Amino acid sequence: MALYDRYLGLRVRLAAGEPPAHVALVITERDLLEQGAYGSLERFVELAFDVGAERVTVYVSVLDEAVLDTVERSVEALEFPREVAVRDPRTPEPGSAPIQINLGLGGKEEFATAVRSIAEAVDSGDLDPDSIEAADIEDRLVFADEPDLVIKTGEERLSDFMIWQSVYSELYFTDVNWRDFRDREFFRAVLEYKQRTRRFGQ
Repeated sequence: MALYDRYLGLRVRLAAGEPPAHVALVITERDLLEQGAYGSLERFVELAFDVGAERVTVYVSVLDEAVLDTVERSVEALEFPREVAVRDPRTPEPGSAPIQINLGLGGKEEFATAVRSIAEAVDSGDLDPDSIEAADIEDRLVFADEPDLVIKTGEERLSDFMIWQSVYSELYFTDVNWRDFRDREFFRAVLEYKQRTRRFGQ
């Protein structure tokens, strides 16, 4: 680790405020084509847990479903410090591992699927429409946990990421592309998070 990165890492640890318990990263399939991209992903997850996170979610925006198998095999071959749940449009069942990797599961479709499930439960008489609460939707999401901090590289947009879950998340956008993402970029995101006052919609 470069000296400046170590300095920022120390600042993160000494800065007042709680670190994000749940860190999310948004990248694209093209980002993973760059040399060293998967190693950077391993490093990102390692850093997140090092600063105090309890959960990490990685969303890979996939436009070409033909590459899903290749990306999934590459991700599953990585070495992570904790249990991993990998999901894609073909395997949308809920997952709750400390490391959650979402390959191309769009937030709009995930939400629509949850709504259809609720409609079916109402139609079958298993759910009273007047008793429907937010928890009924969250129980049907692929990864229901809400990120505290969402880091998006390259462009200032979420790419259809966790529409429901990220509504109160703190967002950090960097124009640094994933191929150039280093420890310092992660530390800057966490430092900014610690300096913010979270309002949760208030």
